[in-house]
Amino acid sequence: MKKVITIEPANAHQPKKRLRVAAYCRVSSSMADQLVSLETQKAHYEEYIASNREWEFAGLYYDEGLSGTKKEKRPALLQMMTDCENGKIDFIVTKSLSRFARNTTDCLELVRRLQELHIPVYFEKENLNTGSMETELFLSVMSSLAESESVSISENSKWGVRHRFENGSFKFSYAPYGYTLADGELVIKEDEAEWVRFIFNEALTGKSARQIAATLNEKKVPAKRKGTWTAASVLWILRNERYKGDCLYQKTYTDFRLRRHLNHGEVDQFYEENHHDAIVSREVFEAVGNVISHEQQEKNRSEGNSKYQNRYAFSGKLICGECGAFFKRRINITGRLKYPAWVCSVHHKDGSRCSMKYVREAALETAFTTMMNKLIFGRKEVLQTLLDNLTTQSHKSRLSRIDVVERTLNEMQERRRNLTSIMTKGYLDPATFTRESNEIMVETEKLTAERDQLKSEINGELTKTESLRDLIRFTGKSEMLSDFDAGLFERYVDHAVVSSRTELELHLKCGMKVKETIE
Repeated sequence: MKKVITIEPANAHQPKKRLRVAAYCRVSSSMADQLVSLETQKAHYEEYIASNREWEFAGLYYDEGLSGTKKEKRPALLQMMTDCENGKIDFIVTKSLSRFARNTTDCLELVRRLQELHIPVYFEKENLNTGSMETELFLSVMSSLAESESVSISENSKWGVRHRFENGSFKFSYAPYGYTLADGELVIKEDEAEWVRFIFNEALTGKSARQIAATLNEKKVPAKRKGTWTAASVLWILRNERYKGDCLYQKTYTDFRLRRHLNHGEVDQFYEENHHDAIVSREVFEAVGNVISHEQQEKNRSEGNSKYQNRYAFSGKLICGECGAFFKRRINITGRLKYPAWVCSVHHKDGSRCSMKYVREAALETAFTTMMNKLIFGRKEVLQTLLDNLTTQSHKSRLSRIDVVERTLNEMQERRRNLTSIMTKGYLDPATFTRESNEIMVETEKLTAERDQLKSEINGELTKTESLRDLIRFTGKSEMLSDFDAGLFERYVDHAVVSSRTELELHLKCGMKVKETIE
């Protein structure tokens, strides 16, 4: 009998090469939402790809705040295509056809280019893998649906909102300071409303918005979202028609590129009188409006002119360590010598209420410059260590939950559209539709609130990380500073506390607190 020997392939015992899988997504144009959205999707795709032993993560490509209607305006998508052509990617995953391309022609063109490179694309929502397709017909149909759906959803949503504006049935999702929401209706929140009345009364006496804000901060009155009062936030209240019980709808609008703008007459606005209970009378509201207009005319400045809002680098950023009031700038005169100095506004009015005396502006500038030079010198030891600590903090559980919540919200939106379609065709009675629709609305509001809370919890740390990376980049390239740079102070300092006339504590936007001597 002949003996036959089997010769195995040379690579029979070699481990199978893993596919390099990249993910593509789009994120919000809002910086705060963008950071959370990006982290959420990155965590999702890293976990999703890691769950497949035959895959390895090849990167996340994302475009920021773009409508996606034209591929030429999506640099990350184009970069991903370039990396595919350079052999860096074997497989692509993306959320849906509408996220990959809302234009049928572009979608087919991109998929064809990738198929020529033998790189499949997997669309999660549609459960569609272009690597297993025998024809482009199904892809063409699905992408056409995605294109028309995105236009339809946008227009239907706008029509629905406009219709609710016109018939007065619009439900608020956000309550201004002084109000709270009850079933979508504005209800006076008395503990805040008393401060709204205080603001209007102070304005009637001739006090400026900056003076009113300073008084509120001195009294430690809590502002919206636990922030501090500013001239801008006071003026917003004084000009907001909701405090006299009226509502002006559509103050902003979204264009066809999904970008939001202030409405200066580009689209219709709707004004409803006596929409809800007023906090101040119409007479008081109109009188305050006249005072503001008269003041602007006297000083020849228009609304929104930042020249008078932040004249100096330290404006609105220096806080008294003794009483918590803001410092104000003044010119001191000693003999023939004149020099700018900053003084606690409470001490300036009444020295018995606060003993904190003035500090020279030049000394404050020197303290900041000294701090920056120390950071430039010890960048690796100080800043890099802080960055390592921030980036090791895990948000995976919250990011994972955000992903689950957003997917559920999408499912509920789809469910609502199906309900509307069924009722329109006469297969569902109005009473059942209303009941089901209300259940969806309640659950949607609940999930939206949970998602926003999760985002706010992690957004602070993400923002600090971005600010810290920016500071590291600057200190890594910069030489020692010889003079004070107001732009750098604005860029990196959130606020500074004057602990005493000899000590300044600088609170940086990245979360660091640095004490410097005031000489």
